[in-house]
Amino acid sequence: MDRALERTKILSNHLVQSSSRQILSTNACLSYSPPELAEAFDFDVKEMRQLLDGHNVQDRDWLFNLIMQSRLFNPTKRGEKVFVTPDFNLTKEMQREITMKRIDYLLDRGVFQGWLTAKGSQAELKKIALQEVSAIFDHSLSIKIGVHFFLWGSAILFFGTKRHHDKWLGDTENYVVKGCFAMTELGHGSNVRGIETVTRYDSSTGEFVINTPCESAQKYWIGGAANHATHTIVFSQLEIDGKNQGVHAFICQIRDADGNICPNIRIADCGHKIGLNGVDNGRIWFDNVRIPRENLLNSVADVSPDGQYLSSIKDPDQRFAAFLAPLTSGRVIIASSAVYSAKVGLAIAIRYSLSRRAFSVKPNEPEVMLLDYPSHQRRLLPLLAKTYAMSSAANYLKMIYVNRTPQSIKTIHVVSSAFKAIHTWHNMRTLQECREACGGQGLKTENHIGHFKGEFDVQSTFEGDNNVLMQQVSKALHSEYIAAQRKNKPFQGFGLEHMNKPCPVIPSQLTSSTLRSSQFQMDAFCLRERDLLSRFVAEVSQFQAKGQTKEIAFMQSYQLAEDLGRAFSDRTILQIFIEAEATVSTGSLKNVIGLLRSMYALICLEEDAAFLRYGYLSMDNAAAVRKEVMKLCSELRPHALALVSSFGIPDAFLSPIAFDWIDANSWSSVHQ
Repeated sequence: MDRALERTKILSNHLVQSSSRQILSTNACLSYSPPELAEAFDFDVKEMRQLLDGHNVQDRDWLFNLIMQSRLFNPTKRGEKVFVTPDFNLTKEMQREITMKRIDYLLDRGVFQGWLTAKGSQAELKKIALQEVSAIFDHSLSIKIGVHFFLWGSAILFFGTKRHHDKWLGDTENYVVKGCFAMTELGHGSNVRGIETVTRYDSSTGEFVINTPCESAQKYWIGGAANHATHTIVFSQLEIDGKNQGVHAFICQIRDADGNICPNIRIADCGHKIGLNGVDNGRIWFDNVRIPRENLLNSVADVSPDGQYLSSIKDPDQRFAAFLAPLTSGRVIIASSAVYSAKVGLAIAIRYSLSRRAFSVKPNEPEVMLLDYPSHQRRLLPLLAKTYAMSSAANYLKMIYVNRTPQSIKTIHVVSSAFKAIHTWHNMRTLQECREACGGQGLKTENHIGHFKGEFDVQSTFEGDNNVLMQQVSKALHSEYIAAQRKNKPFQGFGLEHMNKPCPVIPSQLTSSTLRSSQFQMDAFCLRERDLLSRFVAEVSQFQAKGQTKEIAFMQSYQLAEDLGRAFSDRTILQIFIEAEATVSTGSLKNVIGLLRSMYALICLEEDAAFLRYGYLSMDNAAAVRKEVMKLCSELRPHALALVSSFGIPDAFLSPIAFDWIDANSWSSVHQ
């Protein structure tokens, strides 16, 4: 009875209003306030952008403006702003055709001028910069362009010789020829040496004969093959008089000028994908297709008219390595574009969090801005710091690539493999966190972030599976370690010179000033890398001592290999970021970069279990790192808007929730 009376009393209080006051009151309607009105810019945003982009800022802005000027890029008004964005409501067939029309538009306006025929590092940097801008608009557009220029075009440029350059490069640059790149097969992806397509030389006619001997040998995921490509580079085993000479590359026409598939070639569509439906991925079968002898790309090896195999590199392993070395450009482009995708996600999510509010801390007070919640800062600001660090790393990678020498090829291979994996993993993690940080709005395609996940997911796979690439990095470090031991010489290359110095010692107690010291940060990263490399070499040796082959020993040591690959990547990125910081004059800009650098270093310390697993940090020191990350979040918070504004991405390339999201979703906008 007492419980019944108590419940009756509670219900009465809800239903009967006091005459002296209203129990319920209505809140005023929300209004959008641009974050620029409340957020301070304590450093020069243009100077920061120059540091981030690194090169060709004016060329980037030129292409941004070119895209915004054409209705081909689907300008859409939302509220008072116009955004350019691919229309993902189109069928895959329509997406493919509009992607090709956009390429034609860019071609007519000289965007691709000199992409294959101009010489020098400045020409290469301009090409990369414009490619990065195209990816910010639409990954399908970027990949479609990339397959044509960076795969088909680069194969002719680097695998071919003068006869190929004279015949193909000009027509490729002008899209008279539309190229694709047939390496991957149904049965073989990362293992290029295992591909099953076979090419034999017919000395009686002076022709090569390309054949798909079985279903697993069909070329698969070939971008451009399903609809538009007229020619392809075919990667195939080369047989001369019954002897397999290994994988070689050949030029083969697959369509005529009218788009008809050539005789003895079969092409099928790979179908709808989770993203990149503006790229016409196809499958190709070759039924004894004959091509001229001159279509062998012969920079590494050739076949004489009478069928003699000719190569100055006699060792098959070295020949294969020389053959694939030029393909590094793909990983360089992916590592860089992944950072720009993360920038788009962060710019949208952070701008939204600076205008969206949720919950009041006290009665009758305004709701709290999302980015004023420490938990929201903790979700986004460490990812922002990582993106800044990886921007510096991507710029470094581009510079060593465009200024490459025969002596630097190995370094470029290792660094590009590491950065391609680390950057694309970071991009996917960043997009997921940004999507969640935007709540339900993150699910809308027009707000980009959710859809970007599907569009960019493939970066973890193409141009080398990330896990395989990281194992290649560890194997390269293993070889350097063994060579230094065998020759009794200091370490030189891959940034391993720190191995020649005494082993760093981590203080037993870490203060805030120590944690933010670049010397401590480098010491911690170098300690992890040198210890993991020593452990990896020792474990591989132990397996070999038990009779295992070197290959099996590497397979058995995969956990240490993965830890080592990440340690190498993190240390290299931090080292590059510190060097970039050193180029900035003392002042507010340098101070903010110092905060970002410390955040990058400490979040890596916190997130990698290796620091605790192998005892580099004590439990108390790990707790100190975690606490310092929280402090850095609060110190970076006032700079959040300035930091994403420094990306230099025009408003039209972001999304409605990055600006006046109330106006963009108003009833009037429904009828626009």
